[in-house]
Amino acid sequence: MKKTRSKVSFDVMVKFFMQQYNIPTKKDVKNLIAKIESLEKLIKSTASSIKSGPVSRKVSSKGTALPGKSSVTASDIVLSIIKTHRNGVGFDQIQAKTGFGEKKLRNVIFRLNHMNKIKRKSRGIYIVS
Repeated sequence: MKKTRSKVSFDVMVKFFMQQYNIPTKKDVKNLIAKIESLEKLIKSTASSIKSGPVSRKVSSKGTALPGKSSVTASDIVLSIIKTHRNGVGFDQIQAKTGFGEKKLRNVIFRLNHMNKIKRKSRGIYIVS
């Protein structure tokens, strides 16, 4: 006598693989979207209550916070260094003079370029716009 195997439905098999490999279901995605929408509403409500405007940190020439000093931003420091070099200044020179880390300096340069305060003369060389 042969034993007959019970047939497994396709739906049960799919559910098993989805659970086994942590694949989100449609219900999981809907719950995630609902949470994201509630967070977006919260952000919008708090953003409207906060006054808009740039927040400047008080920093030294090395990029560390200084209590009680005049308000100078990292962007101001980098811009002043670029202004002093009429023919352009390289990334390494800016980094050596400011002491900023590579990521911070790249972000500052990107921001200044985006605000059209500086422009790229050639690769790694920046001048005032």
